[in-house]
Formats: sequence, C-alpha cells, structure tokens
Amino acid sequence: MSSTTPQKRAILLLADGTVHYGKGFGKTGTTSGEICFNTGMTGYQEVFTDPSYFGQVLIMNSVHIGNYGVMDADVESGSVKIKGLIGRNLEDQFSRKMAKGSLQDYLEANHIVCIENVDTRALVTHVRTKGAMNCIISSETTDIEKLKQELAKAPSMDGLELASAVSTSEAYELGDPKSDIKIAAIDYGIKKHILQCMVERGAHVKVFPAKTSFEKLKAFHANGYFLSNGPGDPAPMDYGISLVKEILKEKKPLFGICLGHQLLALANNIPTFKMHHGHRGLNHPVRNMVTGKCEVTTQNHGFGIDPEAVRKAGHIEITHVNLNDGSIEGIRMKNLPAFSVQYHPESTPGPHDSRYLFDEFIEMIRNN
Repeated sequence: MSSTTPQKRAILLLADGTVHYGKGFGKTGTTSGEICFNTGMTGYQEVFTDPSYFGQVLIMNSVHIGNYGVMDADVESGSVKIKGLIGRNLEDQFSRKMAKGSLQDYLEANHIVCIENVDTRALVTHVRTKGAMNCIISSETTDIEKLKQELAKAPSMDGLELASAVSTSEAYELGDPKSDIKIAAIDYGIKKHILQCMVERGAHVKVFPAKTSFEKLKAFHANGYFLSNGPGDPAPMDYGISLVKEILKEKKPLFGICLGHQLLALANNIPTFKMHHGHRGLNHPVRNMVTGKCEVTTQNHGFGIDPEAVRKAGHIEITHVNLNDGSIEGIRMKNLPAFSVQYHPESTPGPHDSRYLFDEFIEMIRNN
C-alpha cells in the first residue's frame, strides 16, 4: 500500500494452525471464510464482484493488485462479494487516468477486511498442498487464541448452500422484448457479462430468483433456459435440482455454467464432490472433445462432478476436459437439447476463446 496513512499490523490464521503476519488494508476488522486463490494477473475488480466467491477469503497470486484502480464498468455484480482479501502488494496508488478511485477506498467502502505484505507464492503453494480450508484475517487483534476461537465458528463450505443468499430478490428483464429468442435465466449468483453475452446475440432475457417455482418460470413462455454460476455446495440445493428436472421435461434448450453445470449433473443423478483446492484463474487449458481444439478458459469453482458417474451414464456425453488434471469441464445430454460447462465462457476477465458456446446456445434455440 503506497499511502501516507500508517497501516495497522494484521494477521492471517489458517485452520491448520499456519500463521502469516502482514499489514492491514481495506476495512479494519476481522473476517473469516474458506481460503482460495486466483492466478489471474488482471481483472481483480471483476473477480472481487463475482458472486461465486461469496463466503470465501481470496488470495490474489499476482504480486501487484490495485495498480490500475477501480471503475464502475469493471464489476460483475452490485457489490464486492469476497469475504476477505490476501495480497503481496495491495496498491493504494493507481496509474489509470479514467479510474474512479483507489482499491483501498473501494474495499473500505465495501467493508472488506484485507491483509498485504504476505508471501502469496508460499501461501498458494501451501493451499495447493494441504487443500482448501477455513481461515481468518484480523487487523484489530493479533491474539492467536482468540482468533482460533472465532475461526472455529466459521461454517465449512462442504454442505453450505449460498446461492439463495446472492440471488436477485425480484425478477427483471434485459434485451429486446420483441425478440423471438426468449431466455429464462435462473440467478444463483449470475455475472453481468453472462447476461450481456446473451443480450448481445439478440436475446430477450428474464432473470428469475433462485427459488422461483417452475409455474412462474413457465409463465414467461421462454424458448430456452439458462442456469447460472453461483457460490457454495450444489448438493444441498434440492430446490434447484428439482427445478432443473422440471425444465428438462419441457425438452427445450438448456445451458448451464459452473454451478448450473453441477445442477444439470445432479438432476441426472450424477453426484458432485468438493475438490482439493478448486480451479480459479484466467489461464486454464480445456480441450473440446467434439472439435479437438484447446481453449484457454476463465474458471472459478471449488466443486466438480463425479467422472465415473458421468462415464456410466449412457445418456450423457463428455464434451470438455481440463488439460491440467483431466477433470470434466463440460457435458451434454444425448436425448435432450441440454448442455453445460464448468468454466466461464463469458470470460470477464480472461480470453474469449469460449464465447462460441453462447452462439451454440442461441443456434440451438433457433433450431428447436
């Protein structure tokens, strides 16, 4: 942090007892959640406002975060969604002339407790080795025993339903109401640029709250359905799984991203599982098994779908595979016009290699 304001000492405590000391940034206080890391070098504001990070304390692996400030155009939701932030150098000074303000002011206004001057490379290596776990950051106390007591109260991400906490409370519409492409999107934590990718392709999109009944959804008379990304464990989302089953009975095109991908799997009796440390970044290579081409993808997920169950399901085809670890990144149903991917084809931030999936969805609707 480059500022004349003196920084308070801060502490990071992991559930396995690991301790890191640094300096406070953002809001002075204490926060806890599951620790995770993102390998992206840019796009920090888009990452911080991604609802899929709700409930998590984020390590930004890149050395300098905040050096180009913040702008209203660089957000994916109405507020910062991470629980806390860990960085090597969190910058108060910024170089972009068009920026609205500094990262410090932005995080403080959003009540986000942060710590900097941490060896993030060593910390990321530790999480990659030991796996995801809960942690606590404090810039108001360095009492280890007190922090251990507070950390013990933090809920485990495994079994935690969070999608309904970040979903819209009221339905809303985007795009041309006269369009012949009508998409009903279920908001489990949807990113703004996902909606923009559909609107840019001529769709009229109505976004519904996560716990919308199928009757209300059907009343929109959509000719395509979209299942959004979102935070938490998909397995306890009985309301979402049952809704997807009802949608599939309509035999209309369906596209799911991230959490939506996991819900499509669960609706087909394919279990999900908590990954060791998840995939989060802008540079994950994925192979399209249909075309044989490789895509560099944007990812943010801590759960995956059971590969053995997918392979045993005769009506499910694997369409995409992660080239780093072989995990399943995309599926489609052979008997219905439904498909999904685990990664983020809207790619904000990230390369646009995968935006063709929105074209395929629109084309599927037109053909159907």
